[in-house]
Amino acid sequence: MNSLLYALIEALRCHRWLRMLACAFIFSSLGNGLTQVVVFGLLLEWHAPASLLTLAYLFATVPGFIGSLIGEKLCLRFSPLSILMLTELLGLLALLFPLLGVHYHSVSALLAVQSTEALLSGMSWPALTLLFKRGLADHELPAATCLENVIFASQVLLGTGLGVVLFEKVSLFSLLAIDAASFAGSLLMLALADKTFTQRGTPTFTEDTHSVPVRWRALTVRQKRSLLLLPALAAVGSPAMALLPALAQQIHPAEAASFALPLLFARSMGQLCGPMLLKRDSLAQYAAKNRLLFICLSVFLLAYGVIPVASGSTVFALGAIFIAHLASNVVFAAGTYGVLSSFQAIQTSSASGTAWRWQTISASLFTGITALAASSLGAMQALYGISACTLMCVVLILARYRE
Repeated sequence: MNSLLYALIEALRCHRWLRMLACAFIFSSLGNGLTQVVVFGLLLEWHAPASLLTLAYLFATVPGFIGSLIGEKLCLRFSPLSILMLTELLGLLALLFPLLGVHYHSVSALLAVQSTEALLSGMSWPALTLLFKRGLADHELPAATCLENVIFASQVLLGTGLGVVLFEKVSLFSLLAIDAASFAGSLLMLALADKTFTQRGTPTFTEDTHSVPVRWRALTVRQKRSLLLLPALAAVGSPAMALLPALAQQIHPAEAASFALPLLFARSMGQLCGPMLLKRDSLAQYAAKNRLLFICLSVFLLAYGVIPVASGSTVFALGAIFIAHLASNVVFAAGTYGVLSSFQAIQTSSASGTAWRWQTISASLFTGITALAASSLGAMQALYGISACTLMCVVLILARYRE
């Protein structure tokens, strides 16, 4: 079998540390998803305006820029697993923000937890990619790409799935208690993975003492393109994803929370299943094909565009969201694999940090523009106008750096 899922299964069978790492991030993703349910559920219940709902997505993005810089620096001094354990511990402490938000009815506290999660995600990304580069052989890198998608999808697939079931049925403090338990489980799994690393003591896991920074002019066309794929996806995807709660509020004002949370779940199902359609030996080819990437991004926007006309059918809207993220995560898989495969180990943390920062800038810029447009024109008009402009910009960039 040649699928990414089979590649991941093979790698998990061969590496005990990878199994522990996968379990750790499944626990962590469960907690992050529950936090997201609490934040957006409360904002929708408190009838937050569309501009604020869109800015909530912005606050969940911008601090990742600073986090990636911190993560790069930490990778020079500490092992990747130590950095990952630090981010999980800080994530556990960050649950104080939603507690304060619920107790004092504070929107600021809810936005603070979004910002903290973004900061910690930015810190963990360079460490995670460096860990994959050091711990896996070149032919196993597609497995790392698949695992990154599983981690990315699990946040909503598990956390939001559980949150959709429990939200408004159990107390918010109970949800946050489950959230805290998930972070504790993640810390335990990471400690076990670190112990496995220490016991093996193979040259694969020898810590690099130097990291070579990425210089744009010194990069090949393939390396430049690999750094641009994730920011391109963020430019097209961020306006639509940021507007999703606002669209739900505009379509079903009285039942916004019950309509929006299942859409988030369908989004994650698409994120999980999209990369499973790819063949591990063809990832490099997918990343190089402009037509395929353009089709995927166009399908994503078209699917989001039909949601407003599906106001009478929740099932239709769920299907549209699933198809949208099925397509977009083909681009995500190509981008993450490109960063892992195009750079040497001494450049991996710098390259992944650079890609994360550019992705953050792209998402922040277009989300900010979308928030302004949504406040003056409405969520639907902002979706159509901004998305069309970003897609044209991405087409020009991909054409400029064609391999």
